[in-house]
Amino acid sequence: MNVNFIIWLLTFLGAFVFSLFLTKVVIGLARRWQIMDYPRAERKIHHQPTPLLGGLAIYLAWLFIIAVLYFSGQLFDDRITVSTVIFFLSAGLILIINGILDDKYNLPAAITIWGPILASVLVISGGLTISHITHPAGGILYLDKIFTDTYAILPTIITFLWLMSITYTTKLLDGIDGLTAGLGSVASLVIFIVSLSWDVAGSTTALLSLSLAGAVLGFLCLNWHPAKIFLGEGGSTLIGFSLGVLSIISGSKIATALLVMGLPLLDIFWVLVRRLKRGQPFWQGDKEHLHFRLLAAGLKQRQIVLFFIIVSLSFGLVSIFFTTKAKIGALILMLFLMFILSTALNYRLKNHHEES
Repeated sequence: MNVNFIIWLLTFLGAFVFSLFLTKVVIGLARRWQIMDYPRAERKIHHQPTPLLGGLAIYLAWLFIIAVLYFSGQLFDDRITVSTVIFFLSAGLILIINGILDDKYNLPAAITIWGPILASVLVISGGLTISHITHPAGGILYLDKIFTDTYAILPTIITFLWLMSITYTTKLLDGIDGLTAGLGSVASLVIFIVSLSWDVAGSTTALLSLSLAGAVLGFLCLNWHPAKIFLGEGGSTLIGFSLGVLSIISGSKIATALLVMGLPLLDIFWVLVRRLKRGQPFWQGDKEHLHFRLLAAGLKQRQIVLFFIIVSLSFGLVSIFFTTKAKIGALILMLFLMFILSTALNYRLKNHHEES
C-alpha cells in the first residue's frame, strides 16, 4: 500500500475521531459555562437552548493532528515554510478567541468584525498573498509582476478582500443545522485533491486540507439535524477563513474555492443588494438567505444541506477534472442556476403568501 495513502488515511481518521471526542467535551463545557444559543430572535429556527463553541473543538482537533504530523516529520515540504503555518494557526486562534467572546457576551458586529480583520492582516503580514492566477486562454498571470510600483499594494488588497469575503460567507451561511460544516468539509476535500496536482504527493497543503476536512466532519456528526451543538462565531468564521487561506497556498486555486462555495457566495451578494435597495443596513440579519427561503418553501433542513452539498460537490468536481475555461463556464452556469432558483422560490413563496 502506498505510504502517502496511509498517511492521508491516518490524518483524516485521526482528525475525525479526535474532533468527535472533543465536540462531546465542548458540549459539556458550553453547558457548564452557559455559552448557549437561546431561540429568542426571530431568525432562530431551533426550539431548545443549544451549546455553542463548536469551532473550539474543530480548531483543537486540527491543531493536534498538525502537531502530530510536524513532530513525526511528515508535515513540511519545500514549498510551504514553518512561519506560514504558524501565522495561519495563530490567525485561527484569533478567530476562536473572538468567537468565544461573542458566543458568551453576544458582542455587536462592529466589534466581532475585528476578529476576521486581524486574522487576515496577520497571515498577510506573514507573507500570504494571491501572487498569481490562471489565465483563461492558458498560462499564468503573475499579479506581483503586473502590479508594480504605484499599484504594488493591489495583490495585498485583493488577498484581504478574498479572505474577508470567504470568511463572512461561511459565517452568514451558518443558519441551519450542518450547512456550514457540510460545505466546509466538501470544500476542504476538494482543495486536498486539487493540491495533489499542484504540489508533491503528501504535501503540506494536502495534509492541512485533509486534516481540516476530518476535523469538520467529526464535528458534523453532532451538528447534523437535530444539532446537539452549533459552530458559534469562532467555528463559522474559522472554516471560511481556513478555506480562503488553503485555496491560496495550494497554488492560488481561487477558482476552485469559488466553484465549491459559489452558490452561498452568490446568495450573500444578492441578499446584500436586496437589503441596500430596501434601505436596510447590510449587516442586519433577516430570513432572506437561500437556505431560509428553501425552508419556507417546505424543504426540511437535511434536504437543504444535502442540496447545497450536491451542488458544491458537482461544481467542485469540475475544478478537479476540467480546464480553466470549463471552470469559467461552470461559474456562468452557476449564475443561471442561482437566477432560476431565486425566481422559482419568489414565485412559490408569493403564491403561498397569497393563499394564506
